[in-house]
Amino acid sequence: MARVTVEDCIDKVENRFDLVLLASHRARMISSGAQITVDRDNDKNPVVALREIADGKVDLHQLNNILIQGLQKHVEIDEPEEEATFGAIEGDFAGIAAQAASVEAREEDALETEGEEEIEMDADEDGPDVFDAGDVEPTGQEE
Repeated sequence: MARVTVEDCIDKVENRFDLVLLASHRARMISSGAQITVDRDNDKNPVVALREIADGKVDLHQLNNILIQGLQKHVEIDEPEEEATFGAIEGDFAGIAAQAASVEAREEDALETEGEEEIEMDADEDGPDVFDAGDVEPTGQEE
């Protein structure tokens, strides 16, 4: 086949738009290292892809599925869903409640420890905390 035309490929793929999508995807596959099924004859990858489609050397259904999977952004995987039982849910809530209680207990211990340190520091100071009346400087305001 010296020249590949759209009419040669239209027999295999009915829609010209689909033909362009499939041929361009196959050309990208060839450029990424896929094995070609026809002679290259010094042709570029898009021409080789069209020649493969025209000769029927490529499985179009498989190529279409690969193209669709490549364009999908979210692939759904069918996994069996686990049924949530009342006991499992109750266990989850019990674990969360236990974690919250332990966090509260740690916070209360930290607050009590801070208060004890302040009291100990006041007791370590030398002398009384009471000032003599003569130690206070006048502010200029008389009562």
